Amino acid sequence: MLAGHIGAALAISRLERRVNLGVLVAAALLLDLLLWSFILFGWESVTVPQNYADKHQLTFNFAYSHSLSAAAIWSAMAGAASFLWYAEHKGLGFRAVFMVSVLVLSHWLLDFTVHNPNIPVLGETSFKVGLGLWDNMPLALLFEACILITGLFLFLFGANISALKLTAITIICLLLLAGTVIGMTIAPAPSSTVILAQSSLVMILSTCLLTGWLAR
Repeated sequence: MLAGHIGAALAISRLERRVNLGVLVAAALLLDLLLWSFILFGWESVTVPQNYADKHQLTFNFAYSHSLSAAAIWSAMAGAASFLWYAEHKGLGFRAVFMVSVLVLSHWLLDFTVHNPNIPVLGETSFKVGLGLWDNMPLALLFEACILITGLFLFLFGANISALKLTAITIICLLLLAGTVIGMTIAPAPSSTVILAQSSLVMILSTCLLTGWLAR
């Protein structure tokens, strides 16, 4: 749910414009950033199931990055880091903590909505949850598109940046939405999980840097 996570970051940016959008996007995508990094380190894993052509859903072992307990810990750590980063700005530190922490937890909540019951509550062998909206892919993609478009509208309304930058952010969001739709419908199975992890990390980091630079 890449586009949906971006939409959440765009929406919450309305609460405090002084918190850079790139920071908020990084918070919204933190669990995926950790996931793909952990896969490269061999701490978590991803496999391509035999029914991938029909479902377009990968199978993960991702308790360190995506379990509910882990998400709560990462949320607290990200909030603490944001407080230290913005503490010098009067009245901004605690707002940044709230926004960043909520976005990290929102990632888990949105994943819980779309994933089948494969998200651990604690460790990998613990009870797993997920509402399985991806089993109805058109509805899931519509849900994700609504989150992104709503978030983009909330961000654009009153943003104090140039029209050119606003246009660039809009294009990036629409491209991410198109990529999400393609990836969840017609894209072929990845040839290598290593390449998949590397490309995912590059896309996430590029998105964070681009949105952060454009929203300055």
